[in-house]
Amino acid sequence: MTTPTAAPRRTEHVTPPQWAEGQKWDERLNSSSALVPGIAESFRRLRAKILHPAMGQPARTIMVTSSVPSEGKSFVCANLGIAFAKGMEEHALLIDCDLRRPSLASLFGLTNDRGLANHLRSGDDLGSLIKKTALDKLTIIPAGPPPVNPAELLGSEVMQALIAEVSARYPDRFIFFDSPPLQAASETSVLAKQVDGIVLVVRWGRSGRKQVQQLVDTLGKEKILGVVFNACETGLLESKLQGYSHSYDYYYTSGYDRQG
Repeated sequence: MTTPTAAPRRTEHVTPPQWAEGQKWDERLNSSSALVPGIAESFRRLRAKILHPAMGQPARTIMVTSSVPSEGKSFVCANLGIAFAKGMEEHALLIDCDLRRPSLASLFGLTNDRGLANHLRSGDDLGSLIKKTALDKLTIIPAGPPPVNPAELLGSEVMQALIAEVSARYPDRFIFFDSPPLQAASETSVLAKQVDGIVLVVRWGRSGRKQVQQLVDTLGKEKILGVVFNACETGLLESKLQGYSHSYDYYYTSGYDRQG
């Protein structure tokens, strides 16, 4: 189990990412990746956990989800993508599957005019939907305009084929799916069966132990790669960790997010 450490103070000497033309990262995302090194280190530890599993090959298709809305899953998904893209060899592709409340594109200063929904609904070519970010090795497929039938689209055979296609087409990439919260969308449990692994996001003071356990039971313990405690106080986390199952790894991040 990873021991949480206190978040370091902000520093004014770290250079923010160089934004591509027309892009400006969300201030919270920029802060977490450039101005507060301790947060970036937390995601590097999670990256190492994913890249070097105790058994078997690394999971390459990874769903990031939470129990209820507003726990910060999109923020965590974005930071995971950044952590992988900054690695020596890894590339990352983020796919926004939260068709009801998409936010990944806006975090990176990108538009959400076209995306996953266009492919699932109209068959738009996947390659035309991929958007570049300010990081060379990080790309995004936004959610696109919210459809009237998100559950049906994400639970469709077209979505299953998409996961298989991106895995085969981009073998050098780790693919992260920002999924809807489990208690808010039935399609999340369907999507969980199609990916290699799952990262759970728990916002401190929002989801209780029973909710987290229910989430694990529903999604399958064997697929859980880690749990991210978000927006928590380090002292409280240290004193409360014993109240949760010891079969997971815990990671500490600070609370800059309000999305996802």
